[in-house]
Amino acid sequence: MNPFSERALQLALENVNDGGHPFGAVLVCDGVIIAEGVNELHLHPDVSAHAEMVAIKKAQQARGSIDLSDCTMYASGEPCAMCLTAMYFSNLKKVIYSQSVEDASRVGLALSEKVYRDLEKPKNQREITMIHEPIGNSELDAMKAYATKKG
Repeated sequence: MNPFSERALQLALENVNDGGHPFGAVLVCDGVIIAEGVNELHLHPDVSAHAEMVAIKKAQQARGSIDLSDCTMYASGEPCAMCLTAMYFSNLKKVIYSQSVEDASRVGLALSEKVYRDLEKPKNQREITMIHEPIGNSELDAMKAYATKKG
């Protein structure tokens, strides 16, 4: 097993022993660990405090950039949809994980699998109701302001 995967799994196991969920993440650039994270939901009420999100935030703050395109994420578990989305927004190109969302479901952590299934459905069939309220020709058009400012 890759030493970075082993480190992510070690972090996950330590987190379980500390009362948390079994998730650890290691962000590696050029063969060097630049950030680590564990699931911190047991420490404070923040649904975004997943191991991968913690590692991404640490790396981006340390670098002063959101671009992590030269990095690889090693995760103890298959990333949830939120973490995967953050990886897309960070330009990550590679994720290596050790345990699947199905493995997590088997031990009672079924939310990731549920969300992935829900996202496969058309918007009008998903569990969360999404209502599009167009703004029309409004002075509150932030997209238009952005496009104008960006030039």
